[in-house]
Amino acid sequence: MMRALHPFPGGLHLPTHKELTNSQPSLIAPLPALIILPLQQHSGTAAEPVVRIGDRVLKGQVVARAREYLSAPVHASTSGRVVDLGEYDVADCFGLKAPCIVIEPDGDDAWFEIRPTVDFATVEPRDLQQVMRDAGIVGLGGAGFPAHVKLREGTEHAVDTLIINGVECEPYSSCDDRLIRENPEYIIAGTRMIRHAIQARSCIIALEEDMPEAYAALAGLIDDDIELLRLPVKYPQGGEKQLIRALTGKDVPDGGLPIHIGVVVHNVGTVAAAYRAVTRGEPLISRYVTVTGDLPRPRNLQVLVGTPVRHCADQCGYREQAGEDIILGGPMTGTRVTNMLTPVVKTTNCVIVTPTVNRNPELPCIRCGQCAAVCPALLLPQELYRQARAHDYARLRAERLFAFIECGCCSYVCPSNIRLVHHYRQAKREIIQEEAAVRDAAAARERFRARNARLARAADDSTPRHAVPEQSPDDKQAVIAAAVARSKARRAQLKNTNNTPEKK
Repeated sequence: MMRALHPFPGGLHLPTHKELTNSQPSLIAPLPALIILPLQQHSGTAAEPVVRIGDRVLKGQVVARAREYLSAPVHASTSGRVVDLGEYDVADCFGLKAPCIVIEPDGDDAWFEIRPTVDFATVEPRDLQQVMRDAGIVGLGGAGFPAHVKLREGTEHAVDTLIINGVECEPYSSCDDRLIRENPEYIIAGTRMIRHAIQARSCIIALEEDMPEAYAALAGLIDDDIELLRLPVKYPQGGEKQLIRALTGKDVPDGGLPIHIGVVVHNVGTVAAAYRAVTRGEPLISRYVTVTGDLPRPRNLQVLVGTPVRHCADQCGYREQAGEDIILGGPMTGTRVTNMLTPVVKTTNCVIVTPTVNRNPELPCIRCGQCAAVCPALLLPQELYRQARAHDYARLRAERLFAFIECGCCSYVCPSNIRLVHHYRQAKREIIQEEAAVRDAAAARERFRARNARLARAADDSTPRHAVPEQSPDDKQAVIAAAVARSKARRAQLKNTNNTPEKK
């Protein structure tokens, strides 16, 4: 029986522009002159470097380890020499730099020792999770959530439905489409592997209706253990909460996770990376990237993580022009970058060269309500904007700011050209920083109180730990006289012993 679909609120029907790249096979990008590896390519805590300048590294070798559970290691994308550890430009919406490891490739592309798992079906789920954690697998759909965390949730909670997200709803991006067409066996085998790792009762692979070739490639490989579904084209249907709603009719509560309603979601790129990690022992060091826009030869490329954006654009005939913009990610959720050395990271799905970025000034809000009509999270964007401008953090929380998914629908339809997403991101950042400052201040107060308590206890303890009892002068003289008498007695005994004739 066909599964019933459930429409999600809001959303947009956008021109996709996928025809620029989805009809041509992907190309393997050649080695760049430099590999720039940010330590923060995932949600959670940044990785910690384990190499120094001058070290030689091999392809697939760990160069930064995961310090905490919600983190992921970083691996060398090729063999070469570490030439720098420092701050470099990354795709950050506020233009901030980030710590990076820079590798100069040696051209050998020599692999570090890797160990594949022969038969994943015979491996314990927790062992599979560890393999994926060691391989640095994170969500390749954009959020970069460490995959092992979702897998562990699946072993600690009952999973009703595993959803493999092939809904590539962002305009221009077609990298998942090409990945599925060119490697459908990776998707099917990887799906079964992850289902085994979390023991899910049912499994769905979801695509949109504008991916007929990808659908056909998967349909020839599936059995009745996997449902393959096509959904109507609508943005942002690829968002985790929107996709869960569309397929199951369930809503993930604010502040909750999909596992709280028995669902786990992974992107098709994550599934393929997991398959390679388990069956070949390969860590996550490359990915499909759509390089498109105002280029002579737009194409999907297979790119090493850490490759500069300029190197990717050059493979598509890029020629620098005045007034153009480079966007990493899609036009709705991506980040504009100004430095062409900014690297591709694990979560980079698209590079767009465009002269059409909106630079018109913002006008006052006219309270037309269009932003609320298209919001898939059922928020009131105009109220959020007003409270963000006022820095009213309490009201922002009450208006569900952290349910905002940054899809960009509100900014797209705003007739006043207000960069609503930017204002919401800034407000989120300020709230997180303020809460961190409050936590740090509370911890400092607690340390101060503990120190004062220790000093008070020390002051109350007037008797030293190894104190000698006070003695009167007569007692002291008696002690000295007794010691002198004992010394004289020992000397006399020694003298008598020395004068005794030796026995023969």
